[in-house]
Amino acid sequence: MAVLRVKFTKTKRDKLAQVLWILNWISVVTGAILFSMGLFLKVELNKREELMAERDIQYVPNMLIAVGLIACAINFLGGKICYDCVDSTKFLRWKLIMLPYIICTFFFTFCVLVGALMCYSMRGELEESLNLGLTEAMRFYKDTDTPGRCFLKRTVDVLQIEFQCCGNNGYKDWFQIQWISSRYLDMSQREVVDRLRSNVEGKYLMDGVPFSCCNTFSPRPCIQQQITNNSAHFNYEHQTEELNLWMKGCRRALLEYYTHIMQSIGLTVLITWLFELSVLTGVRFLQTSLENVLRQGDPNSESEGWLLENSFMETARTNLNIIKSLGKCNQIDTANNGDPNINVPCTSKANYGPDNVPPKQTPEDS
Repeated sequence: MAVLRVKFTKTKRDKLAQVLWILNWISVVTGAILFSMGLFLKVELNKREELMAERDIQYVPNMLIAVGLIACAINFLGGKICYDCVDSTKFLRWKLIMLPYIICTFFFTFCVLVGALMCYSMRGELEESLNLGLTEAMRFYKDTDTPGRCFLKRTVDVLQIEFQCCGNNGYKDWFQIQWISSRYLDMSQREVVDRLRSNVEGKYLMDGVPFSCCNTFSPRPCIQQQITNNSAHFNYEHQTEELNLWMKGCRRALLEYYTHIMQSIGLTVLITWLFELSVLTGVRFLQTSLENVLRQGDPNSESEGWLLENSFMETARTNLNIIKSLGKCNQIDTANNGDPNINVPCTSKANYGPDNVPPKQTPEDS
């Protein structure tokens, strides 16, 4: 029994073809939107690639770019097919192409769904990449005279000011690294020498942060040195001075920023998938109804269209039998003189008797 069997008059078939022609052109626009969103996400990731570890997180924007370009091509072809199908006589030129087109479009819509799911599953890999990348960027913050890292200090400072964040997980991350270059340390001062000697790795560590961590909404001048020393500043309690520095870590700030972008893109791709699926369903109904018209021979007669000619189970069983028969056709017949290198076509086994032994020819047959 056919799945979703629908009767179409000639007027309904023509209207369906016209509507599908318009929808396919709308799908071309949605394909361009997918391409633009993939390009936008790729640019946003590349803008802060210095703050990310070298991990493969570009597969999502690359997937969106590829899907967008394929969507434009497939729906452009679909629009041309549906436009010609308004006239049932022009359907003949597309008759052999329609089924492969529908199959390819089905797999394409599946790729669109995968692209939407990838936008939501990217968060974990992005968080790990940001965690490792920001840790490395902070470690090389002081190396302003090292080739390849000259602008890393500026990048980190701009990030902390723009996203109102400090450190990787928080401002205390700066306490664990030497972020002041040794060229700016006065080795004649006893305090500097004591700090260097007190550390096993010979680093100059202190409870201070760069200026870019200062909260611009603080009612008092920013305190960025001796942050944990309450007696060093007037009327100061570092545990309650939340307005002095940015409290949010930059990893969390960047992750929230990219997550918002990816969720918006994922929702758009998901809506595009539903739209493409509805267009594909309409094209399938148009194809089957026009094929039935050709069988009847009257272009003005009513015809039936369906999603599947048989039920889901029967269709799956039929396709499975086709695959099995193709496998049997490639089996090696060891009954031919014991030579396993001789392939026997399936058609030559059709008239074999029991045990796959070919019947003997009689003089009358020869």
